This record gives sequence, C-alpha cells and structure tokens, in this order.
Amino acid sequence: MSYVIDRRLNGKNKSTVNRQRFLRRYKAHIKKAVEEAVGRRSITDIEHGEQISIPARDIDEPIFHHGPGGRQTRVFPGNRDFAAGDRIPRPEGGGGGAGGGSEAGNTGEGEDDFVFQITQEEFLDFMFEDLALPNLIKRHLTGTDNFRTVRAGFSQQGNPSRINVVRSMRAAHARRIALSGASRARLREAQRELEMLRREQPDNLIDIQALEKEIEQLRARIDRVPFLDTFDLRYNLLVKQPDPCSRAVMFCLMDVSGSMTQATKDIAKRFYILLYLFLQRNYERIEVVFIRHHTSAKEVDEEEFFYSRETGGTIVSSALRLMQQIITDRYSPNEWNIYCAQASDGDNWNDDSPICRELLARQLMPAMQYYCYVEITPREHQALWYEYEKVAELFPDSFAQQQIVDAGDIYPVFRKLFQKRMVT
Repeated sequence: MSYVIDRRLNGKNKSTVNRQRFLRRYKAHIKKAVEEAVGRRSITDIEHGEQISIPARDIDEPIFHHGPGGRQTRVFPGNRDFAAGDRIPRPEGGGGGAGGGSEAGNTGEGEDDFVFQITQEEFLDFMFEDLALPNLIKRHLTGTDNFRTVRAGFSQQGNPSRINVVRSMRAAHARRIALSGASRARLREAQRELEMLRREQPDNLIDIQALEKEIEQLRARIDRVPFLDTFDLRYNLLVKQPDPCSRAVMFCLMDVSGSMTQATKDIAKRFYILLYLFLQRNYERIEVVFIRHHTSAKEVDEEEFFYSRETGGTIVSSALRLMQQIITDRYSPNEWNIYCAQASDGDNWNDDSPICRELLARQLMPAMQYYCYVEITPREHQALWYEYEKVAELFPDSFAQQQIVDAGDIYPVFRKLFQKRMVT
C-alpha cells in the first residue's frame, strides 16, 4: 500500500480562496438571491449581508467510478399495475420523504438545501456587478492625487532589489574596453613580436627579455581594471506618473409633493440609497447633490433628503432650474461629468410639463452625460412621461426612463439604467 503525503504549506488565506471559488461556481444562485433581497429589504438594512440557499441537487460533486464494461444482457421483470402507454401520477406530498416533505414517514432519505451567509462586501459586489456610469470620460486632468508607477528607463542610483543585471554587465564591459583597450592591443602586438623573435632570432635574448617584461607589465595593467565597479551598476527607474481621473457629479432629484404617498416615497428613497451605495463603492471622485422639490426646489444634505417630511404641490421645473443654476455656479461641463437621477410619481402641473421638456432639451441635456427618469406609479403614465419621451428621441444615448410599480422592480430597473455598455 502506498501513501501520498502533501507537505506543502497552506497559505494564510486558503479558506478565502476556496470561498471565492465557491462563490464563482454558484454565481447564478447568489445573484438571484441578491436580486430578491433588494426587493424585500427596508432602507435601514439595504447594505447588510444575505443568507443564500442552494438546492441540494445543484451541489452534487462529479465522481469517477468504474463502468459495467463489456456487453451485458438483462431481463427486467414486469409489473401488475402498469402497461406500456400508461400515465403515472405524481406522488403526493413532494415525492415521499426525500427531504422537505410535509408529512412524517418511516421511509425515504434526502438532503436539505445548502444554506450559507455572504458578507456585506460580497453582497455589494454581486449587487453592483457589471454596472457603471454611462458615457464617463476623463475631463479633469489637473489637481489629481492619483498616481500610477511606471518604468522610466534606468538610473545609476537605486534600491539593490531593482538592479538590472544585463545593463550593469553591459556597462562594465564597455568600461573595461575603454580603459584597457589600448593595453590589450599592444599586448597582442607584443605577443606576435615575441613569437617572431623566438622563431627567427632565438639567440637575441636581450630583445626577448624586454618583450617578456613588457608583456608582463601589460597584463598587470589590464588585471588592475576591476571586472565590476559601482560606476557600472544600473537600476530600473520607477516613477509615479499622475493618472488622470474622472470627476463626476450626480444630481438626485426627488419629488416630495402631496401626491407622493408614503409607499411611493419609500420606493424612491430605496432607489436613491441603492444609487448612493453604488456611487460610493465604485467611484472615488464623485459628488452627490440632493434636491427635493414640490412647488419649489431646495438643495439639501443627505439627512434632510431622506428623512425630511416637508411636502406641497408639484412643479418639476423648479428642480430643473435649480440644477441648472448649481451647474452654472459650481460644475463646469468642461471639467465635470454631469449626471442626474430623477424620481417622481409622474404627477405635475399640466402647464409645467412642456416647460420641463424645453429646459431639458435646450439647456440641460447638451451639458449632461446621462439623465435617467424613474416614474413610480402603478397607474398609466402621466403627462410628464410623454414629454420626457420627446426628450429621449432627441438624446437616445444620454436619456433613459423607466417605470417602477412596486419594490420588486427597484433592482431590475436600476440595472437597466446603469448597465455597463460595450464600447464600440
């Protein structure tokens, strides 16, 4: 009997590697569970981990075993209950005690579903996978604190760990040639003269001894040139190069008018929390501007945006005008990528909807990278939706609108709006 002993040292994060391999293998089940969790969670626990359940049939491991081999003949006995063509009824209670039956029994075996917990980081990774801000370009090239290390040739000073052996030996060889080239040439010439004298004038001992002494001196002079000197050392030079980064601003426009019920506001807040987590997790240089509006619009902080109880009528153009003013004062389109996400129930003062279309088409959209409108209503679309459709026809690549009926639509709609696009 032979034994195989694995004496390799286990890495510190071996369990982490195995866990990540497991998560990749059952990615489809986890993404489905994450999507369902986003729809049923409240605002306060949107960024927690999640419990994932995988059916037992999907975690079976393939195994190697011996086949029957050869050619076999089998005779199967018949039965008294069924004949060819009969339809066999499905067993009641889920198949007779194979794990998960509703009634107790004294027969049958099975396995429960495999249930495990994913962390908050893993939950957010699956939630925001393949999502990105559309049309993001690098507008701001100065004043950045992001750097990347790049190769910048070679230097005569540096860390010993960065020494370039090939360049160092090449420099040493060139130095030896430069310092001892004349001596080597004279040495070869003297050796030829000595051989000629020994062959033609073997009795001329004075000249032979003089040449032998000269050859000895030349060899000593050549040997005094060091093989490698500190002057020859060359190091790989690494420098930090400024990495241009994209500066972006996201305007969050939320309707808080009286037509927005508490359930509608809750869905809007959950959509914006999802957006806020996405921006914080995926982008470093991005600012978020919160605007609440009813008959008038007001720029607020994060706390007031999500928890203020102020309400009133509905004039959507007030929020658009305020956003335009803020862009003019603080966010130049030449330096900033400008985005906007608007959530509303669609109700608006009828004479104001055409004004919103004009503001978007003529003034705001030419400066915007992307504008998305989310209408939260189970009813038919309102006038504002149809006016925005005209804007979408003018700007098909930078304007999008979606409808949310209930909380279960938040995550699918969010993915449609911010799905990473292929660059053509």
